[in-house]
Amino acid sequence: MASLLLPLFPLLMALLLPLQAKTHWEDTQVLKQLKNALDPTSIPSGSCLESWDFSLDPCDNLFGHKFTCGFRCDDVVSGVSRVTDLTLDHAGYSASLSSVFWNLPFLQSLDFSNNFFSGPIPNSFSNLTRLRSLSLSSNSFSGEVPPSIGSLSALEELYLNGNGFNGSIPASFVGLVSLKRLELQSNGFTGAFPDLGVLKNLYYLDGTDNGFSGELPAGFPASLVQLLMRNNSFEGVVPSSIGDLGNLQVVDLSHNQFSGSVPAALFEHPSLEQLTLSFNQFSAVETPNSSGARSSLIAVDLSDNEITGFLPPFLALMPKLSALSLENNNFTGMIPVLYAFKTAKPEPGMSPLVRLLLGGNYLFGPIPEPLRLMKPDSATVTLAGNCLFRCPTFLFFCQGGEQKSSAECRSAGPVIP
Repeated sequence: MASLLLPLFPLLMALLLPLQAKTHWEDTQVLKQLKNALDPTSIPSGSCLESWDFSLDPCDNLFGHKFTCGFRCDDVVSGVSRVTDLTLDHAGYSASLSSVFWNLPFLQSLDFSNNFFSGPIPNSFSNLTRLRSLSLSSNSFSGEVPPSIGSLSALEELYLNGNGFNGSIPASFVGLVSLKRLELQSNGFTGAFPDLGVLKNLYYLDGTDNGFSGELPAGFPASLVQLLMRNNSFEGVVPSSIGDLGNLQVVDLSHNQFSGSVPAALFEHPSLEQLTLSFNQFSAVETPNSSGARSSLIAVDLSDNEITGFLPPFLALMPKLSALSLENNNFTGMIPVLYAFKTAKPEPGMSPLVRLLLGGNYLFGPIPEPLRLMKPDSATVTLAGNCLFRCPTFLFFCQGGEQKSSAECRSAGPVIP
């Protein structure tokens, strides 16, 4: 029987060989170029990248002793494997990326985060038309982001945070129609922020710690869940249209130059849980029609603004609110009893205020009895730096500073006795 099969052996081998994994020659070239371009001193002994030995076929030997990690291959063409994932994160590699690296047309995920890569983003990244995730975070990339990135219509995640990028965000980003997560924080981006309302899948947007200026765009996608624009140079009013984003849960616009009134729509939003608008120039707070009863807010921070008038009573009527900071504004009047009861003795179904920060205002009058009877470990309450009658610093809620002088209190307005 064996002698009968011998003549068929060449034919069987010819049929089986094409089924073996074989890296596409262009992908092998790119992997070689990538390794050769890296600073050899940045490749640690025994590391993933050091194991790449191109005397063997990469995809045939992936996860063996020669190609221990760094990329993934899929059989996308019969008999030929293509590199679909390339990951060199948290490795300390150093290089300036050249456009010759990016002839990997089947690449779906590229992660170079937490290294020392530098220079601009190559324009040839636009060749990666199947890319779904691109992470270049925490490197030393610089220059402007090329408009060609906007052509990556399959991209779902884009991480550019923690680099030295500058210039404006390309208007071509409206072409990232599949984008779900965009992280731009901790760069040197400047100029107006583009209107990304057409990105119907975007749910996470972080542009904190940059130099964006002008007004906040009125158009954001309805899919947005988190909007983070802390520490920029935005000015003008906060568009009330943000209240129309039905999925929104977190808004942080602190450390900017916003002014005018805090929109009422933010206080009756059905899903918004965290609102941080501290360190701006707001002068007033609009009262919602629902008086806060429909709010889902858990934490509100309006500290370090220029808000005048009495403390808004509706804030104490929000059923889920447990942290409220109104420090360092120009509030006057007496502390509403509603604030005291929500902190010390909330009604059934109401979350207690475990954090109530009212220091640095012009509040006067007696301290409501429910607050005076609280134990020091029951909640975090600060009333220092006001114009309160009998608020000695040995009381836990009066600690942190003396009350303002009578002269300073009277200078704030004739209402203060």
